[in-house]
Amino acid sequence: MYGYEQNASGGGNADYQSAPAAQGAYPDQPLYPEPSSPSLADAVRAFTTGSMSAEDFQSIFASSRVYCPRGERPGFLALHNTQQPVIPMFSTLKELRRYAGKESKYFVITGAEVLDLLPTGYGFVLDLEGDHRMVFDAKAVEQMVDFTMRRMYG
Repeated sequence: MYGYEQNASGGGNADYQSAPAAQGAYPDQPLYPEPSSPSLADAVRAFTTGSMSAEDFQSIFASSRVYCPRGERPGFLALHNTQQPVIPMFSTLKELRRYAGKESKYFVITGAEVLDLLPTGYGFVLDLEGDHRMVFDAKAVEQMVDFTMRRMYG
């Protein structure tokens, strides 16, 4: 049995031997780490299939990294061949590369920064070439900003 060792006499007496303390790979690492929140790509899939609420998606979006293609000048690149101008954004570098190619330039910001920096009247499309593309028009972006402000400031 684990934690017990028969004594050398074989007389059936068991001497208690303390079991070694379980530890993670690093001394400060807990044995059972807290579950991590879903990635933005996972949240996109869950939200588009209806298995995640809008509030949960927005919370994950706000704290996630978002990959944005860029041109020669600083700022968002916009698509104007749509009903309203939209900014292409991607949940992963792999999704961005699928759209813009391996050598494309990009920058990375958080979803909260997107909501703060997106020009008024613009929407965005997340994972344009992906299986679970999401389009947020300008009105949806305003609602996301309002939701974020209410959460932050009550």
